[in-house]
Amino acid sequence: MTVTHKSGFVNIVGNPNVGKSTLLNRLVGQRLAIITSKAQTTRHRIIGIVNTDNMQVVYSDTPGVLRPNYKLQESMLNFSELALDDADILLYVTDVVETANKNEAFLDKVRKVTCPVLLLINKIDLCDQTKLETIVAYWEEVLPQAIPIPVSALVNFNIDNVRRRIESLLPESPPYFEKDALTDKPARFFVTEIIREKILLYYQKEIPYASEVVVELFKETDKQIHIKALIIIERDSQKGIIIGHKGQALKKVNIMARKDIERFFEKSVFLETFVKVEKDWRNRDTLLKTFGYRLD
Repeated sequence: MTVTHKSGFVNIVGNPNVGKSTLLNRLVGQRLAIITSKAQTTRHRIIGIVNTDNMQVVYSDTPGVLRPNYKLQESMLNFSELALDDADILLYVTDVVETANKNEAFLDKVRKVTCPVLLLINKIDLCDQTKLETIVAYWEEVLPQAIPIPVSALVNFNIDNVRRRIESLLPESPPYFEKDALTDKPARFFVTEIIREKILLYYQKEIPYASEVVVELFKETDKQIHIKALIIIERDSQKGIIIGHKGQALKKVNIMARKDIERFFEKSVFLETFVKVEKDWRNRDTLLKTFGYRLD
């Protein structure tokens, strides 16, 4: 008997801070997406691939849906809207706090997709059964074509049920990527994301949102990886904050990032970080394209 192979793109969308990145990491079984409590932590579309002998699930995490204020945010919204177009299965993630009117325009687009939609109501560890039943009934009216599934990505509740649903809905198809692939992103991408996560965690106010990270050197030997990374900011005053008194702030970020990069690659890392000012980079097409953002 011929065993069929199933493959598909399972795209994760939703508003900021509902737990999309935590969900991706749970579903893939590895920490690919950075996670902080700040909105706009995810800026790119991040793919994680799960392979078995007869199946390949291509998960895709996207930035939180927001109304753009500058070109960087326009690119982030593009990633989310593109995910509606090429999904074989769509995971719309909400939580027990937000309401549907938070971004009605994007929800209208979700209602028009033709692929199966799983509505994941996340963070149910924060509410009781009565409230949860009310929330489920509410979303059944808002997105009637979707299958509601209460989950808690943080404590790994009901995630196996989500996996089973996805596997049952996957179309028959040959694999889209090599069967040993974990992601479509190069090693440098995960270095930039880890450093950016530490910036989000360490600095306050506008600094994390005005920062971008570029890897200038990634040189790997059998024993060590040598990395040179640039932290891009928008103004000279931000440069001083990033570096800190006698370089202490940048040193702290460097240490935190190096430890996580070593865990990710399972190898010793020599990390050098420098700071560079690029005025108004979030609105400059050339720089945004260089940093890997879509502007079309």
